Amino acid sequence: SQTMRLVMFTRCVIGASSFFGHNVRHARPNLQKVTTITSAGETSPLSLSPMVMDIEPSKTIEVHALTQTMISRGEDIVSLCVGEPDFDPPKPILDATRKAIDDGHTRYTAVSGTILLRKAISKHLLERKGTAYAADEVLVCNGAKQAVFEAVMATVRPGDEVIIPAPYWPSYPEIVKIAGGIPVIVETTREGGYLLQPEALASALTPNTRMLIFCNPSNPTGAVHGAGEVEALASVLATHEHGPQVWVLADEIYERLVYDGVDCPAFAAARGGAMWPRTLTVNGFSKAYAMTGYRLGYLAAPKDVVRACATLQGQITSCASSVAQAAGLAALELPWEGELEPLVAEMQAKRDMVFARLAAMPGVGLPENPPSGAFYLLPEVETFFGRTSGGGEVASEGGALLHDSTALCVALLAESGVALVPGDAFGAPRAVRISYAASHADLQRALDRLEEWLSRVV
Repeated sequence: SQTMRLVMFTRCVIGASSFFGHNVRHARPNLQKVTTITSAGETSPLSLSPMVMDIEPSKTIEVHALTQTMISRGEDIVSLCVGEPDFDPPKPILDATRKAIDDGHTRYTAVSGTILLRKAISKHLLERKGTAYAADEVLVCNGAKQAVFEAVMATVRPGDEVIIPAPYWPSYPEIVKIAGGIPVIVETTREGGYLLQPEALASALTPNTRMLIFCNPSNPTGAVHGAGEVEALASVLATHEHGPQVWVLADEIYERLVYDGVDCPAFAAARGGAMWPRTLTVNGFSKAYAMTGYRLGYLAAPKDVVRACATLQGQITSCASSVAQAAGLAALELPWEGELEPLVAEMQAKRDMVFARLAAMPGVGLPENPPSGAFYLLPEVETFFGRTSGGGEVASEGGALLHDSTALCVALLAESGVALVPGDAFGAPRAVRISYAASHADLQRALDRLEEWLSRVV
């Protein structure tokens, strides 16, 4: 029903935080006492951890799960929520997957991963990024998210401040809070192409700063910091009085999905490699090779950090899937130009089409130029806040008040069957995130519906 649809979607996104206000913001953990109420209405002495209750659920995962449920019920939904390529892994990866199973490679590996894959990752990083890592400086993880989690847990101490440029991937501040750290949110702007400015980084550094989390290319903006921008940020960390104490968690999971001839340099290679000893590089196979379901990522970092993270991983999940590791080895052996470069070119064409369609919609705000990486756009829609939607074919009542991006996404889904993720989840309350990693047909259908729906907002 219409009411149930609104209730379900609102539950998924209503908890997103609003981040209007100061350029630099501190999000401190709320260590409130948590009491469990039983179904009979009685207070139970069994309660959940305050740490868990302080963590926001992943809005992107919840919205995606909701849309899949709605689609399974036969509802006509077009989802531009999910952060995964719409193409299959190349055939050699699928063949290697089958062969690993047929050859009996279905046992535990070392916690840190097979030596073959770790050596292949080391070779890959040296040849492509100019960063040298020994095999024991690489940790294979169950997805890049696990690598981020373990790197933060191994280095961030209770009370440490962690700088996170906004807009950001929603898991970053939550993982920092789990570690007992304090997320320090530093805003970037649409006018500045969502690039972190050296002056903003410098102003956020304090004696308590422990880490900078740097996603390049960015999820959710698609912004790419080129060599000049990376060098400028590295210079701040090298010369500021509080800079030398700071780790850099460089999340480079989208670094192969870049367009317009742009290069995405490794942060560890900055300043002639001087940043290597304090850069924790995260990468993986989900985005470039469309292997999201394989759950395969890695951390490349100094040996002591890798050893500490491997200890954590040994107590959490142990090794990554042996079959997935065999597939990852095959992925690194692929000729990029022949197998995957055409798919990246197709993704760029989708970006250009979606950007042009959005730019033609009155009231939608975009950067001056299309972002050069990943597969996301982050259009600002605050001009529609405070107004009323026009209803829709599936709406049983009149329009809804669009008081923020969450309300806008709720109404859009209920009235037009288009699922987007509210920008609140990304520290961008004036925006919504659109993933253009979808078929051309679905993109056109979603944009047609969005354009028609926005035209009826009064």
